Amino acid sequence: MSETPCNPRVLVVTPEVTYLPHRMGGLASFYTAKAGGLADVSASLISALFEQGADVHVAIPDYRALFSDKLAPVLNKEFNRIQRKMPDDRIHLAEDRAFYYINRVYSLYGAENVKLSLAFQREVINNIVPRVQPDLIHCNDWMTGLIPAMAREQGIPCLFTVHNVHTVKTSLAAIEDRGIDGAYFWQNLYFDDMATSYEQTRDTNPVDLLSSGIFAAHFVNVVSPTFLQEIIAGKHPFVEAPIRRELTNKVQSDCAAGILNAPDPSFDPATDVDLAQKFGPADHTAGKKENKRYLQKTLGLIQDARAPVFFWPSRLDPVQKGCQLLAEIFYRVISSYWNQNLQIVFVANGDYQRAFQDIVNYHKFQERVAICEFSNEMEHLAYGAADFILMPSSFEPCGLPQMIAPIYGALPVAHDTGGIHDTIIHLDVANNTGNGFLFKNFDANGLFWALEQAMVFYNLPPKTKSAQIKRIMKKSAATYTHANTARKYIELYEKMLQRPLIADTVPDTCRDNFDRK
Repeated sequence: MSETPCNPRVLVVTPEVTYLPHRMGGLASFYTAKAGGLADVSASLISALFEQGADVHVAIPDYRALFSDKLAPVLNKEFNRIQRKMPDDRIHLAEDRAFYYINRVYSLYGAENVKLSLAFQREVINNIVPRVQPDLIHCNDWMTGLIPAMAREQGIPCLFTVHNVHTVKTSLAAIEDRGIDGAYFWQNLYFDDMATSYEQTRDTNPVDLLSSGIFAAHFVNVVSPTFLQEIIAGKHPFVEAPIRRELTNKVQSDCAAGILNAPDPSFDPATDVDLAQKFGPADHTAGKKENKRYLQKTLGLIQDARAPVFFWPSRLDPVQKGCQLLAEIFYRVISSYWNQNLQIVFVANGDYQRAFQDIVNYHKFQERVAICEFSNEMEHLAYGAADFILMPSSFEPCGLPQMIAPIYGALPVAHDTGGIHDTIIHLDVANNTGNGFLFKNFDANGLFWALEQAMVFYNLPPKTKSAQIKRIMKKSAATYTHANTARKYIELYEKMLQRPLIADTVPDTCRDNFDRK
């Protein structure tokens, strides 16, 4: 046994991740499996924790088909040197044939996703947790919903993060058939009906995976403080009753929190390689004009550096993103500011693309509106060129565009809800406060009012406007960072563990007498 500092070991369990710190192993940067924002959040948290000195490990499925495209050239080139060895023992791949040949994180078929989830959790429960021996487990979303029940039975503190309020259900029999000893922790799971005995529950009483994770975890967090409060207040009918009830119980027990995500560090106009001209707060006026000209030329819009440009950065989804509100006032918006050549740029996929394209074709708005399929390069360029972004979301569990845009000097025009409420304050030039334009009533008139407020700001004297944008860019870049988010998670880990997480902060007298290797 060797004497090591009292540096608690954290195991982050996530079904998707964008990247891992290169110092976690020679091939760490090649493990990329992304379906949505959870991948970015997982990557940023793991990286920030690792860089700050935390003893952090990560468990992810071994998506061989997803990894192979990036790994193959490296393995072929450096086969003798690395001998196909895995990176160091901080990255733990859950191995099962269920993951090997799929080319996406989630299947298009619900039943297949249940199988993937159970295969992943079986490996974590049976192999990875015993090998890592974590002091704390951090699980993410329904794909990890059984692990908190196991952790509670073993007395391992467990944090469960709800990124998406979505769940699936399966039977205890199916769980056990996939090799998980559900009988060991079945009493910590959340069932559709009252579970009176194991025998009566096993085959016919469905297990709710997301509700189980919330119910069994020692602590729960949602990725927006306001969205958490909105859920327990019953403001979102789409949130199922068990999820709302269990989150309410956690809040009432002082075992719940809201921690905002942060944008990827690549969203920085001073270093962004996708911009026609890089810029910062001090030279944003010239930089944005050059990017605006380049965007207009690229998309075939009227080339006018003085034209106000609005950017739609989210998928065109009428259920959440509010694109139907913009469609309702689309002609009114463009015609009201016709003489200023107001332009709207969509860099987004979704069913509502066709609706906007029909409006554009009917009114011949091709020189004032561009509708593009999503691409990372065009997204970055649009942030650099736009004066405003549009986010009339009906609800927003967190949201990232409203944090990214102000870093680029593009101010949000948004509905005051969820994560938007946590990050955007209505601009007050007279008092030198705020960073966007909010409307409270979720309707087309509310959105049009906020657009008008944005245009009032746009038409202010250049010096006044420039000073506000400079202030907003500086503050946003300092506020919306992975370091700040990681610090909040570290504080939460330390609250759960009741001791410091980072070795440098531990007294010399604090030692764990066990071998970490």
